[in-house]
Amino acid sequence: MFTNAQKVDIRRFCGYPVYGGTPSSFQSYRFFQEYGTLEYRMNNLLAEEEAVITATYLANLYTLETAIPATGANLDTDQAAVWTHNKNEQRDRERLFDSWRRKLCGFLGVPPGPDLGQPGLRLVV
Repeated sequence: MFTNAQKVDIRRFCGYPVYGGTPSSFQSYRFFQEYGTLEYRMNNLLAEEEAVITATYLANLYTLETAIPATGANLDTDQAAVWTHNKNEQRDRERLFDSWRRKLCGFLGVPPGPDLGQPGLRLVV
């Protein structure tokens, strides 16, 4: 069973908005089919599937996510001695991070959320 912190990170990495304390707001899974699917999957995975998500996806996503802000340390250097800064380092790291986020969505069988640029969420009235 995932911890609440892991569920927050899975939602975040999959590009979905915060869940909140209770499912009573208009942002809850009751209004978004894809969000409901994600919640269902997180709560009903086999232990082996959870282990893949924890050991492979979450472990790598944490590392990739923290590497992106670290690129700020090199923004002031274009070239130093023989070392040349990759001018596209941040973009390249963000693309790699987003690629892993999409792989997590694929493993969970849910479409990427709106934070990943997918216009798939629809309000059910």
